[in-house]
Parts: sequence; structure tokens; C-alpha cells
Amino acid sequence: MIKKLTSHGRSTTSFTHALRGKSVFVTGHTGFKGSWLCLWLNHIGASVTGYALAPPTNPNHFSISNVQETLADHHEADIRDLKTLTAAIQQAKPDVVLHLAAQTVVRKSYEIPLETFEINVMGTANVLEAVRTLGHPCSVVCVTSDKCYENQEQVWGYRECDAMGEHDPYGGSKGAAELVIRSYRHSFFDPNNIAKHGIKLASARAGNVIGGGDFTEDALIVDVFKSLAAGEPAKLRSPGALRPWQHVLQALSGYLTLAGKLIESDDSKLCSGWNFGPLPGNELPVSELVDIFLDQWGHGSWIDVSNSNNPHEANILRLSIDKALWQLNWTPGWSVQQSLSHTAQWYRRFLETPESMKDFSINQIDSYQSAFSLLPELQT
Repeated sequence: MIKKLTSHGRSTTSFTHALRGKSVFVTGHTGFKGSWLCLWLNHIGASVTGYALAPPTNPNHFSISNVQETLADHHEADIRDLKTLTAAIQQAKPDVVLHLAAQTVVRKSYEIPLETFEINVMGTANVLEAVRTLGHPCSVVCVTSDKCYENQEQVWGYRECDAMGEHDPYGGSKGAAELVIRSYRHSFFDPNNIAKHGIKLASARAGNVIGGGDFTEDALIVDVFKSLAAGEPAKLRSPGALRPWQHVLQALSGYLTLAGKLIESDDSKLCSGWNFGPLPGNELPVSELVDIFLDQWGHGSWIDVSNSNNPHEANILRLSIDKALWQLNWTPGWSVQQSLSHTAQWYRRFLETPESMKDFSINQIDSYQSAFSLLPELQT
């Protein structure tokens, strides 16, 4: 059956209605993406339980936006602790599990490779093992990364069927996590026999997210923001590296759309891997992205500090999002320019009135959801 673009608006009620009133268990909820996700879930009426270590940075979006007060329950614990994790999931009896807990920094993975594999691979296995013993129907979205793919420095986007395994320990761990997910799906959560086990398992692959509230070590916009605050030029390690940039809310809208579809349908095709990234034309080299951000900010500069002795990082990375576009009716809501504008606005407000950031963050969620609802919808 041929699908086509229609001119009428997309409805966000797909995941809003599906998730409203549901018990949602979020791992990594104290992190950058996880804290935004919890705010959004609470905002649409879900009951959220969080499981993570303490916030990884100071400052951090989780604390700045008072995310803990929105939670039904908050567990500060390690994803590698299977006993504690299992008990927390059993207590929450979730309808949905969104697994985001991870070691997320590529350069740090060279410093702590074993820990990176323990967290990203065995942490994922622990979540799936806890779900396996839950005894309760559940939809599960495990978030890995766009860097899970074996990078060939190709100019076209990676598709969900491409080979796993990047060169660096971070990408390797994310590729390995995808293999764990596939193994559990085939061994225990057969998509063609959901009525028997009740578990619907999918993975989501996105990366290079930007947005207010990110204070992650080595993150590009974070480094630029810190340089601006210090009145210094930003130092760019790889100004020519090409990445599929997107706002954090855009990636989260993909995860939520996928979760909503899993709740509402037993279609076995949903239980697979999914790419969420920008539309073509929003993949920009680092230098151009920073130029746009500095223009949005109003001043600032950068210098090239690239060094051939730096640890390897991919030079070109694109994602194909055709599968999500056509099979989930999901579409990116903001261009890279709009994403950078909202990011700059968040950091400016944080510098001016940090006590207002919860309401400001929720207002940005509303702005994104409004933009998302006006996008063309893919229909059969």
C-alpha cells in the first residue's frame, strides 16, 4: 500500500492519549534527556517512577527544573544492581519502561572502557531481565545511540538494518546493547507471540541532541555556553565533523511516539530498532552549528583546536529516518536553526532567573508539541 503526505495536521494525541494515566518507569531520569522526558510525561498525565544515579553534573537540568517533585517515585541507584533494579520495577508495575541510563560521553569511554561496557551493555541486560520476571504486560523502549552503527564514513544515512559496532568503546557498547536487545526479543519476547508473554520490546537510536539544561562533559553546545559565560572563544576539537543535530525534545517525541504505538498496537513490526533524527539538510558540520548558535546568542567566537592525536571520533554521521516517517507517522518538529534558538533562549533565561526554569522548560515542551501537531502527517 502506497503512503502519501497529506496536508492536514498531525495530532499529538497519539502518544498523549496512550500514555496518560499509565505507569512509566524511566531509567536515567536524572540525566539531561531523562529529566526532560520525565517533565514531558508528567505534563501529559503519566505517573513516572525514576531510577538513576545522582545527577551527573552540577548544575543539572533535573535539579534546576525541580523534576523530582513531579515523580511518583524516585530511586537513586545503579543500573548494574540487578536486585535493586528488579525490586524497583516490581514495585512500580510499569505499563511502559523507557531505558535511558547510560555512560554517554564518547571521549570518556576511552578513559573508562570497561565501566562503559558494564553500564551500557549489562545495564541494558539488567533492565530486560527485570522486565522478563515482571509478570505484567509492558511496552519497553531501550534508547541506544546513532553511534551504534559500524561507521563507514559514508555520505548517506545509516538504516536500521545496517551493521552494529562503532570503533570507540562508547559506540561499541551501544552496538553491543542492540545485540542484547535483539537476543532478548528473539529468546523471550517474540513479537509474533505477544499474547503469551505480554512484552513489546523496541529500541530507539538517536544522538547529537542539543537543548537547554545540558551540562554534560564534552558536549559541544555546553562547551560553547561555558566559553561564552567566561568571555572566551569556544575551543572546537573537530570543526569539520558532520552530525545529525536535533533538539532534545525532538528525540524524545520519537521515543514517546514509539511507546504510544507499542501501547496501542500488537503489530510485530513495531518491536524493532528505530532511528530518530533530523530531516535531510539539518546535518551540519560543527563549525556551522556553532556559528548559528553564536549568531542566536548575539556575540562570541571560536577557535580550531583539532589535534590528530585526539581519540578517534566519526567524521561523518547521518541517519535515515524513513522508517519512522512512514511507519510511525513521526516527523521532526524543529529545524536545526529553531532548535538552536530555543537552546539559546533556555541558557539565557537560566543566567537571568534560574528559579524560573521549571516553568520555562514546560513552556518549551508546549512550544514543541504545538509545532509537532501542525506538521504534515503520513497516511495510508
